[in-house]
Amino acid sequence: MLKKHLALAVLVTLVWGVNFPITKLGLRSVDPFVLTGIRFSLAALPLVFFIKRPAVKFSYVAAYGVIFGLGMWGVINYGIERGVSPGIASLIIQLSVFFTMGWGCVLFRETLRGTQMAGAFMALIGLAAIISTREGSHAVLGVMLIVLSALAWSVGNVIIKKSGVTEVFSFMVWASLFPPIPLFLMAWLMHGSAPFEGLQSSLDIIAILSILFQVYLATHFAYWGWNSLLKLYPVSTVAPLSLLIPVFGISSSMLLIGERVPAPDLISIAIIIAGLAVGLYRKPV
Repeated sequence: MLKKHLALAVLVTLVWGVNFPITKLGLRSVDPFVLTGIRFSLAALPLVFFIKRPAVKFSYVAAYGVIFGLGMWGVINYGIERGVSPGIASLIIQLSVFFTMGWGCVLFRETLRGTQMAGAFMALIGLAAIISTREGSHAVLGVMLIVLSALAWSVGNVIIKKSGVTEVFSFMVWASLFPPIPLFLMAWLMHGSAPFEGLQSSLDIIAILSILFQVYLATHFAYWGWNSLLKLYPVSTVAPLSLLIPVFGISSSMLLIGERVPAPDLISIAIIIAGLAVGLYRKPV
């Protein structure tokens, strides 16, 4: 990989990692589903008026938007709001790698390698250890929500593969049209009008900066950069770099919001990262 492309990959993973504690700062004053709805509203508007619709079936665009916006990010933010630390969330979401491998085996008749199965087993051990150290049903629920969001991300990956889309930036912008209404509806179903009545006063400078970071860096820039790399290099070359996301996520959470990681969780984190590394390893040809 060229140095400029490696630098882009590191920058993208840095943005995605830092996005977790940045999102946590926004969640201190804004409902998780409302915050996510605002994020995708701004990700779509006004760009949809200037960017041509991607040349794929619109059902793919709509399905990806709902799954990615509500099923992944809405659930992630709700899980963080329920008590999962941003650093742990940035790690657990990487389990989507193994869910994606499973879908590839079931839907596309891909063969799982021994290292992939061994890596998945190690990651499950680490995840089970993290769950076992959570205190209270709310904490366990939060972790399971992040696991659910990882599953949703893997479904989104399948949709992208099935669609055959090449205009990745256009696809993301148009897909962002579909999550806001379901997200705002979810907030209303759970809390009534309360999240909306105090929204203006809740949008302080920290919440606004958090939303802007999520829209223009974590969504527009990062997904453009990552998918550009996937066009230039094999997945086996790009995918292992995603292991930097929890590294940046945990370290930035410690710096920005004072997150403390207990020793048992550090061991579990190491096991999960090792499992991901083993699962993504591919012997050079």
